[in-house]
Amino acid sequence: MARDLTPGSGIRRGRLRVYLGSAPGVGKTYRMLDEARRRQGRGADVVVGYIECHGRRHTEAMLTGLEALPRVHRSYRDAEFEEMDVDAVLARRPAVVLVDELAHTNIPGGRHAKRWQDVEELLAAGIDVITTVNVQHLESLNDVVQKITGVPQRETVPDEVVRRADQLELVDMAPQALRRRMAHGNVYKAEKVDAALSNYFRVGNLTALRELALLWVAGRVDEGLRDYRASHKIDRVWETRERVVVALTGGPEGETLVRRAARIAVAAGGELLAVHVSRSDGLAGASSGALAQQRQLVESLGGSYHVVVGDDVPTALLAFARAHDATQLVLGTSRRGRINRFLTGPGTGQTTVDASEDIDVHMVTHEFTGRGRLPSLGRRHSRRRTIAGYLAGFVLPWLLTAVLSQAHDTINLTTDALIFQLGVVVVALLGGAMSALLAAFIASVLLNYYFIPPVHSLTIGETNNIVALVVFAAIALAVSTVVDHAGRLTSRAARATAEAETLSTLAGSVLRGADALPALLEKSRTAFGMQTVTLLSRSDGEVLAHCEAEHPDDGEGQRETTEVPVGADAVLVLTGRRLPAADQRVLTAFAAHVAAALERDRLAVVAAEVEPIKAADRMRTALLAAVSHDLRTPLAAARASVGSLRSPDVEFS
Repeated sequence: MARDLTPGSGIRRGRLRVYLGSAPGVGKTYRMLDEARRRQGRGADVVVGYIECHGRRHTEAMLTGLEALPRVHRSYRDAEFEEMDVDAVLARRPAVVLVDELAHTNIPGGRHAKRWQDVEELLAAGIDVITTVNVQHLESLNDVVQKITGVPQRETVPDEVVRRADQLELVDMAPQALRRRMAHGNVYKAEKVDAALSNYFRVGNLTALRELALLWVAGRVDEGLRDYRASHKIDRVWETRERVVVALTGGPEGETLVRRAARIAVAAGGELLAVHVSRSDGLAGASSGALAQQRQLVESLGGSYHVVVGDDVPTALLAFARAHDATQLVLGTSRRGRINRFLTGPGTGQTTVDASEDIDVHMVTHEFTGRGRLPSLGRRHSRRRTIAGYLAGFVLPWLLTAVLSQAHDTINLTTDALIFQLGVVVVALLGGAMSALLAAFIASVLLNYYFIPPVHSLTIGETNNIVALVVFAAIALAVSTVVDHAGRLTSRAARATAEAETLSTLAGSVLRGADALPALLEKSRTAFGMQTVTLLSRSDGEVLAHCEAEHPDDGEGQRETTEVPVGADAVLVLTGRRLPAADQRVLTAFAAHVAAALERDRLAVVAAEVEPIKAADRMRTALLAAVSHDLRTPLAAARASVGSLRSPDVEFS
């Protein structure tokens, strides 16, 4: 295969087998030597590049019958050390070489600083390598292991080196069994056993290391399984591990769904994933504040939060679930009422259940089930525009009737119907779908009475005219609905653009340095049309910052107060008009930026307090440097004199 070839050459790349130990002493080296003897028994050319037995007699016995290559000796800090001779291995070119302690740091003087780099060179030369490494030496787990054991691990190996291994085998042992092995003297010498058992090799430490190793290897196996399924184009879910996906809309039922999904995941011993499906047109349809709170809840319960983009929510949900091999999907029951469900058809939940196939879907009831409003047939306008729309819907059909009646002899029924439809569209643009529905009803009645034979009667003489009238009414209603929907999207897009511009300006305000906080408060006041904006401390109510309009209103009794938390220690108080719900999302972003500005001001104060200490430290360093320079010459002379007096080669009188 292509991955078995060294780039730029025709040499087959060697295969890497790694024995990953959960802790020192579990038997990695012993297992590696056992594998070497097994391969040698099958006729493979196996040599020992470097093995560290640590005086363990059982491990040393396994070396019998295996060819061991000579090691290279290097001096470092007046001591002699042995290292693997990479050149000797390359010259010998065995089929398989054993290299112990992959994370080992080489003594200076060789080609590479780390032993894993030596192994990479051997693999590139086409030599198979069998090696060992402990979980505490993995780079990503180094700090975690130090917190658990209190012992820093200075020798590490990048995770990707081990992750790329062709074969990875976990060498594990129960903590009690490992402690018994140590007590029998099979790991460390007798004088070191008691100290090791009471420090690094405590049961709690070994249990934690074992869990880390199991989880890391499980993740590696999971990656291999995904690669295998992708290469073999397997789309069906393999239930190798329980994964529970909860769908969040940003609605008030979100916290109930998250907690229910978390209980399911805990009961099944599985993983919790939360997903929110965002619209592809960039128009927000959910409260970002509610989603942020639900995200915090998911993460506090040990789950992960994801956002996917898609206009078809059931399809996007199921695609995400299958991509993550989810076995269960948690949805909330619809907030729509019965009339709403009858008018708009099956909702997201029922559609998801119908298409779920091998994924179990849980429909969770909540206190908001069935409490949604009826579907809105029109967008909200100002009161004046709404009244104008209904007036136009009533008056315009009569005006068109009066005009078309004068030209009845020159135009036919088809033209009359099209002109009436144009009038309905105009009404829809002015007042929305409801006023257009009124106009369509009046226009159909007038069209029947004045223009469809027999005229001046609400009866219709020909079946064809009945069909024409029904089609007119249907088209008028459909066109008015589409026009109103397009207007609604246009309004939302304009609002989204305005919000984006506001947030862009807000981001620029944060970068203004020391004046960021006053600028943010002033921007908040002007953006939301408020009279005053005050930043208060939660603990004692102290005013941290304040701004107000130059010409405040006199209507103090009509003012309303809006509060939004700023971090954990402050609250932003806006006084003035009532804020609509749509502005809450942008207000949350303002609060986040105010919190960031507060934190930056706090850090600036801390930095200012530290600056005198730094200056004093620089002064002390300069003073010590000057003193040491002045003392260096007499001390050097004194040292030379003492050295001469102590030398046996010179005789003094």
